[in-house]
Amino acid sequence: MYVLFEEDGAFKAGTILADNDASLQVETTHGKRVKLKRAHVLLSFREPSPTDLLSRAEAAAEQLDIEFLWEVCGDEEFGFAEFAAEYQGHPPTSVEAAAILLRLHASPIWFHRKGKGRFRKAPTEILQAALAGLEKKRQQAAAIEHMRAELVEGRMPPELAALLPQALYRPDRNRLEIKALEAACVDTGLTVPRLLLKCGALESSHDFHFNRFLFEHFPEGLAFPAFDAPTAPAGLPRAEVAAFSIDDATTTEIDDAFSVTPRPGGGWRVGIHIAAPALGFERGSALDGIARRRLSTVYMPGNKITMLPDEVVTAFTLAEGRDCPAVSLYLDVNADLSVSSQESRVEMVPIVANLRHHDLEPVFNDSTLVNGGPEFPWQRELTVLWDLATVLEAGRGKPATNQTQVDYSFYVDWNTQTGDGPGYISIGERLRGSPIDKLVAELMILANTTWGKLLDQAGVPGLYRAQGGGKVRMTTVAAPHEGLGVDCYAWSSSPLRRYVDLVNQWQIIAVLTGGTPAFAPKSADLMAALRDFELTYAAYADFQRQMERYWCLRWLRQHAPEHVEAKVIRDNLVRLENVPLVFKVSSLPLQLPGSRVKLAIEGSDLLDVEVQARYVATLAEPDPEEYADSGF
Repeated sequence: MYVLFEEDGAFKAGTILADNDASLQVETTHGKRVKLKRAHVLLSFREPSPTDLLSRAEAAAEQLDIEFLWEVCGDEEFGFAEFAAEYQGHPPTSVEAAAILLRLHASPIWFHRKGKGRFRKAPTEILQAALAGLEKKRQQAAAIEHMRAELVEGRMPPELAALLPQALYRPDRNRLEIKALEAACVDTGLTVPRLLLKCGALESSHDFHFNRFLFEHFPEGLAFPAFDAPTAPAGLPRAEVAAFSIDDATTTEIDDAFSVTPRPGGGWRVGIHIAAPALGFERGSALDGIARRRLSTVYMPGNKITMLPDEVVTAFTLAEGRDCPAVSLYLDVNADLSVSSQESRVEMVPIVANLRHHDLEPVFNDSTLVNGGPEFPWQRELTVLWDLATVLEAGRGKPATNQTQVDYSFYVDWNTQTGDGPGYISIGERLRGSPIDKLVAELMILANTTWGKLLDQAGVPGLYRAQGGGKVRMTTVAAPHEGLGVDCYAWSSSPLRRYVDLVNQWQIIAVLTGGTPAFAPKSADLMAALRDFELTYAAYADFQRQMERYWCLRWLRQHAPEHVEAKVIRDNLVRLENVPLVFKVSSLPLQLPGSRVKLAIEGSDLLDVEVQARYVATLAEPDPEEYADSGF
């Protein structure tokens, strides 16, 4: 005698070994012996064998039309054996009864289970809803499969292209497009960025990094919202000076300029002139809202995202050949370079030249200042400013030292196509602390310090940079900056590029003109601007560092050197000598910090921004003084 029963959600058949009335000892088709309550037996039969019953019943169940079974079934609850008899029109065989059971059990949408071997047909409205849901899932599965196949073949489905930023940086795994993308990644063995790069959704690895930054910090895009054109200031006095700026060749937001005018009795009147966009729009205007959201210009190799629209930058940048509104600080400098008096004014300043670093540095450098050199335009004015800067630096208690730190400049030729996408990178080296650097830095420190004191003495709040105990912070009250050696330091010299400077300029202009400050003491909005600026400025700086690292890898791939030279920082961390690229070399043996080593570049990854290198040889040990200075 054989029985059919259900165990752990599956139907099983076996041979009865012992019948104890209330329970049975049964041996299954797999040889397992189980104790089974008689109430759990669904069907007792003598033929065929248990194995044959299940195989034949499964085959017969597949032939049964579930829709027909639902139509001929009554609305009341029923047992499968009863329904099998009604369906067959005669007492069913064990195979026929088991086939009905298996078919009903496998169709929960059509028939709801009500107990062991008992069912009830689904109500019409519930069935229709369930079938609609089933069809929807079928269509979704088909759509997923279609998109997955397209991605595997290297083609970008249009449905996914519309969700590209979200798919890359914040995927919603409930969406069909993302499910298809993840399935294609499993099939191809590629990560999402690599698969999308293969499919042409990303033009280059650069787009992956740049678009991620935009997704996080510029979700509405780079286009500026509508705004009223800035107001051209009227009635400002015209300065009787010939001012000039000093900037990098790529600078378009020219914030500062200088003038040197001989005084009749000897000495000079030195002017520090800062572009004044604060005269063109007020706090609370649409342009203020734009600057408040962006908070700073974003810099990166080969590109930048300006804080203010181009029209505003063009209107207020200190471009040569025109009179520009400016906030000026004048110093009356004696022949011995002592400052006898100073004055701040709001005025129109004639800009007669925009000088560039690459033109000045060959003729105005440490060597030409000591040994002399060829004459060049603005030589006299630059020399006066250099001498004054040297005195100002010493006055801060920060005398010049031998500068050994190198700054790097990145230039990207976007018109050149490379194997890694558009953009040919050139990286130049420039020793920090050149005469031009010192000249500009010292005069900017003086302006920011002077105007910070001006605000403090007037009782008008501003945004200050303070340093104590080695920690730099921002504050709304004047406080010492130990690193610079000044009593207070209020960023005021870059109002076209930093919101903090723009805020301070509104406050400074109010003090100089007797107007109402844009921000009152203890202003909650001023504190909010401070907090937001600190976070945003740090994020922008971090992005700039990340992109400089990315372009260092592009430079390395462009030149493809067989070997490179690097300097050991500590442990297995090294820095290349030609570009500011820092990375770890797992095979590097123990070296003294400052040692020079030769490495073989074995690979690089522009998406993860990583480089793989192998140690080849030690070229030189560090100088004893250099090793002592390293702190090890």
